[in-house]
Amino acid sequence: MTHYRAAAAATLRIVPLDALTLIYHRASGITHIVDSPVPELLEVLGEKALTLDETLAGLAAAHDLIDPDRDALAARLDELVAAGLVEAA
Repeated sequence: MTHYRAAAAATLRIVPLDALTLIYHRASGITHIVDSPVPELLEVLGEKALTLDETLAGLAAAHDLIDPDRDALAARLDELVAAGLVEAA
């Protein structure tokens, strides 16, 4: 079972900018321009390792999601892993 956690806080510089958020990833030197739910995902994940279902439950509880989509979350987490913003183990 895969567990996810946000990249170490020391490697990320997160700056909200109106409806978007800028995330500078120090390890890669890349600045990512993201929209919801990426900042919320990183907040829920923190540096603790969570399963997909635990992440979905955390998002649903923190943001009053009515109909959370497990497959959409899995796809988004895979994108964030590829970008280096989330680690999978």
